[in-house]
Amino acid sequence: MTVGALLDAGADWHVLETALASLNLGATCRVEKTKRKGIAASKFTVTHEEQKKHRHLPHIEKIISAGEIPAKARANALAVFRRLGEAEAETHDIPIEKVHFHEVGAIDSICDIVGACVAIDSLGVEEIYCSRINVGSGTVETEHGTLPVPAPATARLLKDRPIYSAGPQTELTTPTGAALVTTLAQGFGALPSVRMLAQGFGAGDKDFPMQANVLRVLVGERTQASEATSVTILEANIDDSTPQVLGYAMERLFAEGALDVTLTPVFMKKNRPATLISVIAAPETAEELAGVLFAETSTLGLRMISAERRVLARQIAEVETSFGTIRVKYNDRGGFTPEYEDCRRLAAEKGVPLRVVIGEANEAFSKQSR
Repeated sequence: MTVGALLDAGADWHVLETALASLNLGATCRVEKTKRKGIAASKFTVTHEEQKKHRHLPHIEKIISAGEIPAKARANALAVFRRLGEAEAETHDIPIEKVHFHEVGAIDSICDIVGACVAIDSLGVEEIYCSRINVGSGTVETEHGTLPVPAPATARLLKDRPIYSAGPQTELTTPTGAALVTTLAQGFGALPSVRMLAQGFGAGDKDFPMQANVLRVLVGERTQASEATSVTILEANIDDSTPQVLGYAMERLFAEGALDVTLTPVFMKKNRPATLISVIAAPETAEELAGVLFAETSTLGLRMISAERRVLARQIAEVETSFGTIRVKYNDRGGFTPEYEDCRRLAAEKGVPLRVVIGEANEAFSKQSR
């Protein structure tokens, strides 16, 4: 489905076909147009004679290394299979060199992974971002018998990534797909701010009654607009903790990866003065930070709200002042702020007011950026 979507978005079929033929796998690859629930999509298919022999990682790496594949695509394909091998080795508690690639090591999966990496290279893609991953539900039949969805190797590969389950009771993310996105994607969640150039749909084998069985790829160029980021907001009203406890909880939350933490005075039922503690977290760290809240405060419950935030792209510059070097954060819209910790440190070292250091840093950056 990934290869089909990339071809549908404009990847060069001739380049892909030539690269796959160079692997000498005795496979025939083709792409054809089809529809899933009325959506036009490209279906990538690999056919070959049935083979029962198992393949080990060194053998697969040798096949990929010998192929006439662009260097970046080759490196990516090798990294994907290495990651896949590590997940299978952990699942079966054996050395990675002894992992037998059954479904994963079959010819069609080699073509899928190499094909995806070559197609990405063909499109000139520099960054990859992935939405939350729908893993499906139910069970799947494998060489090791009936396994729950997500399969053990898939679950290991998706550790710390945002997943969910919706739609038909079937496997919607395979170990191969999970290895591709977790190896190649820079981030997961909301779509980054881009200027849309193309979209492509890759068709799966099945045709579901309630939804289109397609994978969509969007291709775009980065813009200077604010970046969209998915976050989870954790909130709790607390009326029986001391300021010391709440202050320590804030420190722990930041230490465990919270993006921001605020304490707001509020009035609860029966006119009780209380504190609203609000935590902004990346979705993948929300559960861990919820644990910190339960451990470090007296709250018996909290709210978890999915939200998006907008973040301007920021850069760092250094300016020279009479007190020393100070870093300054700035954006393309003209906004800038001296780094507080630098200013605070220099103010303490030089024995001058903090506002004086900040003022000189502001002046230095203004002159430097003219």
